Amino acid sequence: MRVALVYDRVNKFGGAERVLLALHKIWPQAPLFTAVYDPQGAPWAKDFRVYPSFVQKIPFAKSRHELYPWLMPFAFESFDFSAFDVVISITSAEAKGLITQPKVLHLCYCLTPTRYLWSSFKHYVKNPRYGILNPLAKIMMKSMLERLRQWDKVACQRPDYYFSISQTVKKRIKKYYGRDSEIIYPPVDTDKFRLKKEKLPARILPVAGSDAAGKITAQNLKVNKEKEYFLVVSRLVSYKRVNIIIDSFNKLGWSLKIIGDGSEKHILQKKAKPNIEFLGQELTDNKLLSYYQGCLALVFAGEEDFGLVSLEAQACGKPVIAFKQGGVGETVINGKTGILFSSQTSRALIKALKGFRAEKFRAEDCRQNAKKFNEKIFLIKFKKLVEDKWEKHKKLT
Repeated sequence: MRVALVYDRVNKFGGAERVLLALHKIWPQAPLFTAVYDPQGAPWAKDFRVYPSFVQKIPFAKSRHELYPWLMPFAFESFDFSAFDVVISITSAEAKGLITQPKVLHLCYCLTPTRYLWSSFKHYVKNPRYGILNPLAKIMMKSMLERLRQWDKVACQRPDYYFSISQTVKKRIKKYYGRDSEIIYPPVDTDKFRLKKEKLPARILPVAGSDAAGKITAQNLKVNKEKEYFLVVSRLVSYKRVNIIIDSFNKLGWSLKIIGDGSEKHILQKKAKPNIEFLGQELTDNKLLSYYQGCLALVFAGEEDFGLVSLEAQACGKPVIAFKQGGVGETVINGKTGILFSSQTSRALIKALKGFRAEKFRAEDCRQNAKKFNEKIFLIKFKKLVEDKWEKHKKLT
């Protein structure tokens, strides 16, 4: 069975990229096709044979692909997959629009229907992310996105089968594409993300004191700022809603460490007060692990498709404080492995943070929950489903 992998863009690292690394273990010889490839931004891909599209040759496309959204459909339609038996597209954008001959099986592992065209369409129209060109971009954006929506509606019918990463995404695929899908939860490397070896005394969150008027006092805030910290691990883009977390910690004055990079980084840095530290994205695995193991809790305010970082934190024995909508609601057990808040506002997050008590959460409970999504389970299920679909496809063609 000759397999090819296809991914939207190979220029960063996140949850989808971890999926690709896992699939590489099943099919190490499978080449990886993509619109653009940036070796510096994606060192994780060095073991793949990567084939970028013609878009690669366009100035700035490797790092600023968002400047050329109208070219991305053509990028994937330009590839020839006639030499393969099975093509697996891993996508939250245009990769599902590749074209295959009838004898070639196309399986789509859908991370979410194209976000800026569907579930977050209005948000992207209002926040086009073109800096000083935003006023002009807003005028042109809606018309262009409507045309891309039309293409996406056609392209979404091209895969033979869909796999979805969560119940949340399964519902979106049905809503926007009218397609059914089977759920395969993304893998968590519970060998890499693990409990700290030495047994530490239970951490108790110093609660900010208040005066008679209910105001937070500076004296109590200093304890949090110097000894304990909360953690954010996220791409710094608008839909992740890291701004809500920063607003909350600006008001509380508690220590927050942020790991990640993205188009909103400079805006968020300007907004953040000194109790908030940006650690960037270029961390070794051991360094990332130490931040997970050392935090009080992971904080997340976006409506996540699945919530891989929440499981990485839980695998390290740490609870999660997160907005309950989306995939995080499937990966966090409210009251047992974290706290889920219902309103996507700083007020709701602050209430959840003030109610958080680290000693109420058992590290082993968090880890056992994460182990349900172990990489070994993912590899076995994914491989079996692909082989079953291929055997069925062979009989039909």
